[in-house]
Amino acid sequence: MHDFPTSARAVIIGGGIVGCATAYHLARLGWRDIVLLERHKLTSGSTFHAAGLVGQLRSNANITQLLGHSVALYATLEAETGLATGWKQNGGLRLACTPDRWTELQRQAATARSFGLEMHLLSPAEAKSLWPLMDITDVIGAAFLPSDGQANPSDITQSLARGARMAGARIIEDIAVTGITLTGNRATGVTTPQGAIACEAVIVCAGQWSRDLCAPIGVAVPLVSVQHQYIVTEAIPGVTPTLPTLRDPDRLTYYKEEVGGLVMGGYEPNPIPWAVEGIPQGFNFQLLNSDWDHFQPIMELAVGRVPALLTAGVKTLLNGPESFTPDGNFILGAAPECHGLFIGAGFNAFGIAAGGGAGKALAEWVAGNEPPYDLWPVDIRRFGRPHRDVAWVRTRTLEAYARHYAIAWPHEEYHSARPARRSPLYAVLRDAGACFGEKLGWERPNWFAAPGEIPADEPGFGRPNWFDAVAREHHATRNAVALFDQSSFAKFEMIGRDAEAALSYICANDIRVPPGKLVYTQMLNHRGGIECDLTIARLAPEHFYIVTGTGFATHDFDWITRHIPQGHDAHLIDVTSGFATLSLMGPRARAVLAAATTAPADLSDAAFPFAAARAIFIAGAPIRALRVSYVGELGWELHVPTEFTLTVYAALMAAGAPHGIVNAGYRAIDSLRLEKAYRAWGSDIGPDHTPLEAGLGWAVKDRKPLDFLGAEAIRAQRGQPLRKRLCGFTVDDPAITLIGRETIRHNGIPVGWLSSGGFGHTIGKPIGFGYLRAPSGTIDTYFTTPAFTLDVGSRTVACARQW
Repeated sequence: MHDFPTSARAVIIGGGIVGCATAYHLARLGWRDIVLLERHKLTSGSTFHAAGLVGQLRSNANITQLLGHSVALYATLEAETGLATGWKQNGGLRLACTPDRWTELQRQAATARSFGLEMHLLSPAEAKSLWPLMDITDVIGAAFLPSDGQANPSDITQSLARGARMAGARIIEDIAVTGITLTGNRATGVTTPQGAIACEAVIVCAGQWSRDLCAPIGVAVPLVSVQHQYIVTEAIPGVTPTLPTLRDPDRLTYYKEEVGGLVMGGYEPNPIPWAVEGIPQGFNFQLLNSDWDHFQPIMELAVGRVPALLTAGVKTLLNGPESFTPDGNFILGAAPECHGLFIGAGFNAFGIAAGGGAGKALAEWVAGNEPPYDLWPVDIRRFGRPHRDVAWVRTRTLEAYARHYAIAWPHEEYHSARPARRSPLYAVLRDAGACFGEKLGWERPNWFAAPGEIPADEPGFGRPNWFDAVAREHHATRNAVALFDQSSFAKFEMIGRDAEAALSYICANDIRVPPGKLVYTQMLNHRGGIECDLTIARLAPEHFYIVTGTGFATHDFDWITRHIPQGHDAHLIDVTSGFATLSLMGPRARAVLAAATTAPADLSDAAFPFAAARAIFIAGAPIRALRVSYVGELGWELHVPTEFTLTVYAALMAAGAPHGIVNAGYRAIDSLRLEKAYRAWGSDIGPDHTPLEAGLGWAVKDRKPLDFLGAEAIRAQRGQPLRKRLCGFTVDDPAITLIGRETIRHNGIPVGWLSSGGFGHTIGKPIGFGYLRAPSGTIDTYFTTPAFTLDVGSRTVACARQW
């Protein structure tokens, strides 16, 4: 080690598939002086014992695309490097053994078509022709994805490592990173027993070691280790090298061919955590003791599907710990706690499937200093305060593991590690019949049960059991008045003499308004994509109040702070816990608020117009009242100091009683906003969509001689034909259930998919939003004829474009 480096442009920690893929791609982007450090040998953590199945379809188009990048890379890697990868594109088969599972598969097939992924629905007999060893007595149907496959995890990682070296990266084994160096708020290097390495970027791809490596510098990586077992059999007659991979979710099992035998594993409903007290020193190329008692229920389920397992010899029951996350998605991106630190970890036992694409995305994120495309489902900034507690993370992660093969019901909620964050109104609303959902640890009322109704969701793909409850709340909001507890809103304050200048640069809309005004704005990336969608109230010349969605608290705080121009006196403070938010909405909202205010307050439209912010008092409480609405009716967001919340709620409900006030929840908000064509970040708008494409060009100041982040991209797009545009659709048949991802067709040709779906109770119709896409030409060609349909599961449903 006489030439051990003391500096590098990037240091990658971890020599598993993700670390090696990141080195491979970063080197091909032209980066030099890349050093990958592996504490033992390449693949010695969890890569060496991965099962190696490579599936692609996910519920998000971009994550499906990312997995497709893995497949594309694996198909050419061996020819490029000269090292075998074990890659076989033998296709993937998925079974359905219940009517609900078959409905799920049919909807997944529509999703696959939406995302451009080939997927065929098969009869049981057709499935058996592809996988002759299985018993299909209980099979209702199956799906086959011909582009799925399998790989040898160790071989493919070594091939990636060779490719990285060929492009100039340096890989050093048997060197443990003992710490990450911070200079101010930036990661500037790593420490090792051989000495320190200074660098521009630290990239942590250390698998289940990532959390403990990052914790000492205050960076949370919410993952825990869980035992995962599979058997490897001796050769079985009839198992051929071209046998597709098989997933049998109703029996919790998966299969792949290996040397004429089978690998069979599963996701048991009672997973066992590992390394609760920490990972043992020297845990390299090691496995855990086989736990046959724990695996026995999985084995029994598997034998029912593959009777040959009854007589097959078993080489080993492999028990290898893997890192899992609280929502079943991996963790990617720039750590929000500091600059210069990037994470790629927590792959939930599909690191081989994701590795090639995740390494590509992470390398491009490092090189471009922002995500290359919308990666929100795996973005590390999707986490929040509860995710800093390892015990909370472990509890939720074990539930996510146990649900790995469960049916993904629409609107399904997690049940573990709850309640965590509660509004002061939690008990009051619970007693009023609230059925709560959870987001970022917050308990939030989804809907309210009437007397005699049970406040609990019943899973299903058809009309949900809460349909009538939401209808009641919807109609009350449209026709009278409703009160929504939205205390979980993320709330920030920006202060400082340069606060206006900083926000003027970061915001797409013009926030140079006088105190007492409210501005709805997006914040854009350099491509013009929408990174944040929020409201800003100017309270004083150097004081702004920012309100954004619950789930975007970490993301939006990080985006704003990272883009405050250097040298500006502008400081962002998270005040979420300081204020509850009660949203009073409906045509009678003004009358209710007037009756509740305890100091003279002119609430007339002239004195308190839309997009105004005023200080008022209710029952002695100072209120920040914002005249804004996400439901399309007269209303106010009332931001209440937390200690006054119960008092203000009681005053509003008393004042509203003569007007028929009701409690209402988030499911009603979604129905109401769909009718009014209000967009939702994370589904309808995001980093891949510009305001012009989303129909929000009116909220962009690009026609003014002002510089702002993303201005160049917007000005280049303004006036040009659009290649995609967000549109709204309705279906006349009220029995149709839209949940999102349904394929949009024009004259029978797929042209997009729904980003949101729901039911409009005022119009009495299902509503969906979705982007029409024209890879060549413009979308204007779609508007000459109204021939639009939707693929809803196996059905083709007529729909009408409304905007």
